[in-house]
Amino acid sequence: MTSSPPPSSSSSSSSSPSSPSSPSSPAPSSSPGAPAHARAVRRLTARGRGEAHRVASPLELFFDLCFVVAIAQAGVQLVHAVAESHAGEGVLNYAMVFFAIWWAWMNFTWFASAYDNDDVLYRVVTLIQIAGVLVLAAGVSRAFEDHDWLAVVVGYLVMRLALTTQWLRVALSSEGPERAMALRYAVGVALCQIGWLGLLFLPEGGRPWLFLVMALLEMSVPVYAEKDHPTSWHPHHIAERYGLFTIIVLGETIAAATVAVKVGIDENDALDELLPIAAGGLLIIFSAWWIYFVVPIHGRLRSSKEAFRWGYGHYVVFASAAAIGAGLEVAVEQAVGEAHLSTLAASAAVTLPTALYLLTVWALHSRHFKVGVAQQMVLPVAALLVVCCTFLGDRAVLAAGLVCALSVVIGTTLTARTTVREGTSRSAGEVV
Repeated sequence: MTSSPPPSSSSSSSSSPSSPSSPSSPAPSSSPGAPAHARAVRRLTARGRGEAHRVASPLELFFDLCFVVAIAQAGVQLVHAVAESHAGEGVLNYAMVFFAIWWAWMNFTWFASAYDNDDVLYRVVTLIQIAGVLVLAAGVSRAFEDHDWLAVVVGYLVMRLALTTQWLRVALSSEGPERAMALRYAVGVALCQIGWLGLLFLPEGGRPWLFLVMALLEMSVPVYAEKDHPTSWHPHHIAERYGLFTIIVLGETIAAATVAVKVGIDENDALDELLPIAAGGLLIIFSAWWIYFVVPIHGRLRSSKEAFRWGYGHYVVFASAAAIGAGLEVAVEQAVGEAHLSTLAASAAVTLPTALYLLTVWALHSRHFKVGVAQQMVLPVAALLVVCCTFLGDRAVLAAGLVCALSVVIGTTLTARTTVREGTSRSAGEVV
């Protein structure tokens, strides 16, 4: 995460927001007499947390779409690994690759929320980061199949060096505690890249341990860098960016599952076997969308503790959401006899990431808005029931989808009843 949580209202008001041009602004001019906001290269100064109407920019949306290419590649390789009964190795490689993708995305997202000035240099450096993730995506298959991490490491290196450049720009444009913070980021990000080079030289057995150490070090950089001066990211903007990326990941999940079902029907004429998987998968994904967006989470992003836990916790949200699509593909391949694994294993490939998604979204989002034990228990109980669906054979995915849909119905009903009771109580109080 490139930024830690927002400072208090008093400290955030002291930051010096810039006035970046909107995407609809006229093209910037590079002439000497041009105003500061119209120059091709401007000072990279902090934007204000109170900035009105802050929304995701076209460049950020383009950035997200390109990152989903890498997520799709990781999902494809996870499908192959699980379908060939190499689930343990496949899940480990998936966790490592997904961390690289997610961490680079999150670093850019939080940095852009605080410092996006939309000048030419900022755009070029961002496009270089996109090129880096595409290099990483090209190397995913070799990392899974041949344990060759060269392209993944090179792509990650490109993304992280581009981010280091952005932090150096901030250091040049600021002074005092903010400059110290930016330099800590630049040095911390650069030093971590040296550690990741170990993936190219360590024996296979040592790489998971290196990954664990380096992941912890990477996540420690924002905590250390911002200990004296937190950046002024925008809560509404951050919540929107995470929500949009969740939609894109779920959309990729639907696309992957749809293609798998289509291929299964075209090549095996197995509509009867695939229809329950398709229906269950659709219910799971629809419910996943509903559960994530039912609460306005930006109001919870107030303290350092909340923001770090929320931002870092989305590694599990995104990874599990993408893994649901991979699991649906595995279930389809198993149903048509193209996967070398049991029905139980194929069902678990769907139900386990679904249960993990439900629990994580509950922990990060829903529990803050639930009133009473009944509301609080809906998603945890649903997650447990989804795991139990694993043992229902060919109908496991359909049953899991019905459980997810039922959890949405129950949760919505309980919330509506609470709202009605509160409204009645307020009306009675006003009458009295």
